[in-house]
Amino acid sequence: MELSLATRTVGEHTVLEVGGEVDVYTAPRLRERLLELIDGGARRVVVDLGRVDFLDSTGLGVLVGALKRLRSAGGSFALVCDKEPLLKIFRITALDQVFPLHPTVDAAIDADPTGSGA
Repeated sequence: MELSLATRTVGEHTVLEVGGEVDVYTAPRLRERLLELIDGGARRVVVDLGRVDFLDSTGLGVLVGALKRLRSAGGSFALVCDKEPLLKIFRITALDQVFPLHPTVDAAIDADPTGSGA
């Protein structure tokens, strides 16, 4: 399946909607897009994984890299995920302790400690 990436702005947050499969073949596109956003000045990023069907370790690595980059720039990074198979991956890898995980984009924005919600 192909990877789809769409960006929108909600208040002060940049929301990256990801769809399809995030794997060794498609993760470089996700990394490139996240770097474009961060290098372009986005400091409050929410990645919506609601339409992601598959996520492998390469994809997890891209997300960890973006989180580190944003935190070092004083920004915030959150994930939207309500699919049990993906949540299980985050729990197994203990990344549920690293990433703020939220069921909706609105919940992620409302929970952002660096700024008020939309």
